[in-house]
Amino acid sequence: MTGLTRRDFEALDRADTLRPFRERFVLPEGVIYLDGNSLGAMPKETAARLQQVAAQEWAEGLVRSWSRAGWIDLPLRIGAKIGRLIGAEADETIVADSTSVNLFKLLAAALPLRPGRKIILSECTNFPTDLYIAEGVAALLGCRLELVEPEALDHALCDDVAIVMLTHVNYRTGRMHDMAGITRRVQAAGALMLWDLCHSAGAVPIDLTGAGADFAVGCGYKYLNGGPGAPSFLYIARRWQDRMILPLTGWLGHAAPFAFEAQFRPAAGVQRALVGTPPILSLAALETGVDLMLEAPMPALRAKSLRQFELLAALMDEALAGCGFDIVTPRDPDRRGSQICLVHQHAWPIAQALIARGVIGDFRAPDILRFGLTPLYLGYAELWDAVAILKDIMAAGAWDRPEHHARAKVT
Repeated sequence: MTGLTRRDFEALDRADTLRPFRERFVLPEGVIYLDGNSLGAMPKETAARLQQVAAQEWAEGLVRSWSRAGWIDLPLRIGAKIGRLIGAEADETIVADSTSVNLFKLLAAALPLRPGRKIILSECTNFPTDLYIAEGVAALLGCRLELVEPEALDHALCDDVAIVMLTHVNYRTGRMHDMAGITRRVQAAGALMLWDLCHSAGAVPIDLTGAGADFAVGCGYKYLNGGPGAPSFLYIARRWQDRMILPLTGWLGHAAPFAFEAQFRPAAGVQRALVGTPPILSLAALETGVDLMLEAPMPALRAKSLRQFELLAALMDEALAGCGFDIVTPRDPDRRGSQICLVHQHAWPIAQALIARGVIGDFRAPDILRFGLTPLYLGYAELWDAVAILKDIMAAGAWDRPEHHARAKVT
């Protein structure tokens, strides 16, 4: 990497076939945005789409827009589109609720499919809310949640494990599981496999069908650029759909929701996973982000992500040597998602100093600096600039200021 200059990174931007997508996002002047793995940037088309929904479909169409504008079909329609990004069939994915709610629904419905088995198995480093939800489901259904280190997963697969719940790409380190291999081993042990795709949908190639996965959940506000709090999606393999009894039996999961029958009859297929009235404005924003993502070929996105990681890691190795940083994201491209994470004992104030200089990444307790790689809108020259700013902060000790050490109540 020695000898590369900013001009070399500018040349990479000029040769980048994905570069035109950058112009389709709203990106503030003077900001290097490396947190799209937490909240994706806003597509320019989103504001116009929301204005159309509000000013025309809602203001003028009123209640008629449920049919005329196709509002009632949005959960299935967008779900089918997301299915194309995660290797699912069109009738296996639906948009609804939040990731946590969908995780609850799937765990509670999946456990009875393995009667007599009493363990939900996951890893200690899984995203905390996934573990909290699993704890609640286990307590509700008289089961237990068992946590192991990632390398101990195979050893923990016993006859009492009903379902294994893992996040495909780890939120703190960027480590990526072998989806197909783990799914195969879990199912060979007689258990079911549920994947959390929050940090991989739209960022890495996913083939749920090819992997033989049973269930999956994921969010819409990270790499899918659906906006803050965008609705989640869930995946149920076709073989399970009509065998599952979902724990939340709302009216839109009914076989005939507008018949207003007194008793619940589940809809056929994945639609039974719907509960309440869909949030139309949020769904419209999400669909815009998903449509934009579908225009970009995933092989090109993945290739750019891997290249950006390699360049960024090399720059950091060279520029930050002796500064106390350690890259914890796997260097092996087959074992990482689309982020780069560094450990430093002063990670929090360093993150704040970066933000003050216009480089927006994020911090994960206790000592992780996390930077997302979003190939649709992140340029190569920005990587050079971000490292140069970080090097300057460390050389000047600019992170060690009172305003960077203070912590807000919500971080």
